[in-house]
Amino acid sequence: MDFVITKDEQQALLGYARASIAAKLPGPPSKTPDYGGAPLSAGLTIPCGAFVSLHIGEELRGCIGRITAQAGLAKTVRVMAVEAAFGDPRFPPLTPEEFDRCRIEISALSPLEPCQDPRSVQVGVHGLYLTYKGRAGVLLPQVPVEQGWDLDQYLAYICVKAGLPPGSCSAPDAALYTFTALVFREGGG
Repeated sequence: MDFVITKDEQQALLGYARASIAAKLPGPPSKTPDYGGAPLSAGLTIPCGAFVSLHIGEELRGCIGRITAQAGLAKTVRVMAVEAAFGDPRFPPLTPEEFDRCRIEISALSPLEPCQDPRSVQVGVHGLYLTYKGRAGVLLPQVPVEQGWDLDQYLAYICVKAGLPPGSCSAPDAALYTFTALVFREGGG
């Protein structure tokens, strides 16, 4: 990362995400901490890619993000939180009952770096972004660790995620990029 996100800023970002989702839920307003009025530090106004993931227990309940962003990190987190809750096509919109049980995780992303050698990817450190033949796929750095993948499995799955056959990331005209992420979640860890 080109900047540091302090523990207080992490808590503020998690609060922004929760408040943004709560504001879009049907029914009476949810009891959620209001972090919306907290002053933004300079680091939270820097344009930065980010993903917001929602989990209920150990199960993914939504995940949407942007690899790069024109807006500052705080705004990107707010928008991606709403998209993860209500716009992830893999899941129906989040309900108020689920909202009370969901845990929010934020991944703030470093800029993309071209990866000339897929064998140089470090599992658990590097996220991957692949573009090839008009298709694209992205995997956050924590995914292969959560899935128990080794490097070969990770490289194969980024291809599958992009809708391509395994091994496509090594094609001469494929563009593979790495990035790192600062990952933090509600409840710490």
